[in-house]
Amino acid sequence: MAGSSHGHTPAAWTGVTIAFIGFCVAGAFMVMAQPVGFWAGIVIVLLGGVVGAAMRAMGLGQQKHPRTTAHGGHVPTREPAGAEG
Repeated sequence: MAGSSHGHTPAAWTGVTIAFIGFCVAGAFMVMAQPVGFWAGIVIVLLGGVVGAAMRAMGLGQQKHPRTTAHGGHVPTREPAGAEG
C-alpha cells in the first residue's frame, strides 16, 4: 500500500485523532466507574466520525479515482435512474 494515499488526508487524520481522544476519555471514565463520562467519551468518538465525514465532503479527503479492471481497462458505470431521460 505504499503507492496509495490510503488515509493520508487531513480528514482522515482529524477524524481518527478525535476518535482516539474519545476512546481515551471513555476508557479513563470506565476505569473510574463514571458512566456519564464514559458515554461522553463515546459521543466524542462519534463526533470524530462526523467531523471526518464533514471534512471529506468539503474536499479534504481522498479523491475518488475511476475504477479499472484487472487488465487496466475502465469499468463502465451506469447513471442514476433519475439521470436517464
